[in-house]
Amino acid sequence: MTASTAASRMPATRQTEKRLTGYIARLAVTDAVVVTGAVFGAHLLRFGFSNEPLVIGDSILDVNVEVGYLVTSLLFVSGWLFALQLFGTRDSKVVGSGSLEYRRISDATVRVFGVLAILSLVFQIEFARWYLLIALPSGLILLILSRWMWRTWLRTRRTQGRFLQHALVVGDRPKATHIASQIRSDPEAGIRIIGAVTTHGTHEDLVDGVPVLGDFDHVLDVLEDVDVDAVILSTADAITPERVRRFGWMLDQKRIDLIVAPSLTDVAGPRIHTRPVAGLPLIHVEYPRFEGRQRLAKRSFDIIGSLALIVLFAPVMAAVAVAVKATSKGPVFYSQERVGLRGKPFRMFKFRSMIVGADDHLQSLLDQQGTSDQPLFKVTDDPRITPVGRFIRRYSLDELPQFFNALLGTMSLVGPRPQRAAEVELYDDDAHRRLHMKPGITGLWQVGGRSDLSWNDAIRLDLYYVENWSVASDVIVVARTAAAVVKPSGAH
Repeated sequence: MTASTAASRMPATRQTEKRLTGYIARLAVTDAVVVTGAVFGAHLLRFGFSNEPLVIGDSILDVNVEVGYLVTSLLFVSGWLFALQLFGTRDSKVVGSGSLEYRRISDATVRVFGVLAILSLVFQIEFARWYLLIALPSGLILLILSRWMWRTWLRTRRTQGRFLQHALVVGDRPKATHIASQIRSDPEAGIRIIGAVTTHGTHEDLVDGVPVLGDFDHVLDVLEDVDVDAVILSTADAITPERVRRFGWMLDQKRIDLIVAPSLTDVAGPRIHTRPVAGLPLIHVEYPRFEGRQRLAKRSFDIIGSLALIVLFAPVMAAVAVAVKATSKGPVFYSQERVGLRGKPFRMFKFRSMIVGADDHLQSLLDQQGTSDQPLFKVTDDPRITPVGRFIRRYSLDELPQFFNALLGTMSLVGPRPQRAAEVELYDDDAHRRLHMKPGITGLWQVGGRSDLSWNDAIRLDLYYVENWSVASDVIVVARTAAAVVKPSGAH
């Protein structure tokens, strides 16, 4: 590598590192402000401006020490910030995307209060309960909120081409193509694929905008000519373990990260566990389970959530019922048979948004539209919809009666899209797996595009949900649904 090439390469890499380091420094400052505010805010609410004493008594040593709560709060803040650093909450590999950043913040916070509980038992420290009860939840909520705000800021910068990790994909062409396509579909990950090195090399682009720069035998020469922060390595027959090890040593000398991408897709982080065995990083993948505690947790979430939402939206449902009845002939409610858990049919309730007898015209409208052989039976600019129906469908108000479906147990608050029997008949083998869970009032399909989604995208999202379900993911989907309804794109 010539001196001019090195001079042109290094500043860009260092600039990327400097920007990310600056972002992490901002997180550290924000964490310090939040933790200090939570602890001293709790101090102020509990004790005011007085410095109440904290008595530490050890019956074994027969020693009593009196420390002011001001000193206690300072030690509390220091320990909390140390835990956030110790648990890697600002690690460059986790900040900015995914749920691991939030989980580490929660773990660090809970461990701090666990240590306080142990100390209080061992040394007979009588902490003021309200002091801790105010500091813990407020601090945790504010930490997560601040990280979310910074993540929103970072997402905007990444759409502008900043704070991105430039990466080169290396491996067999089919696997490298899949990796590049998947990463490009998630801009929030902060990785920009600038090129690829395949086993045999070719002049044809890997995907649109990602050129193939050479073959694996000349990968080091390629790295001399491009500026990358990371290499994403997929499996390939020609890339032996010995070559991978030597390749990693070379990347270490060049200060380039090595990322190994296994042939796994649509698997969420909590299902993946890495265990080193005899020098091999074995990846354990847990299978989804919908029984026992998992089933009880989801059913409890559905019952509590649906009851709360029924009470909350009771005035809205009453207004919609009056509007439907007053503006068109026919019943207020509409029920239709859909396919539920394990293929069992059930009646799904909605506010009527179409003329009476609308189902009789569906097939002819699909034939006119040329989509009668496609599983998503949606009619664009549907003439059967009433004026009030168009409004309530736009804001998903017609689906409010489905809260009763969730309460009765035929549906869940979150789950795969409920579909008709005729649509299910068009399923392939993979799509049938979505029937392993109850259909949902909302789901990843709702927050991912609603009726604008293609059939393949809708199935992919539903299968991802079925494979990676958790109560935490349900809460996130419900929160994102509120935003999707307020900005109702894709609603027909």
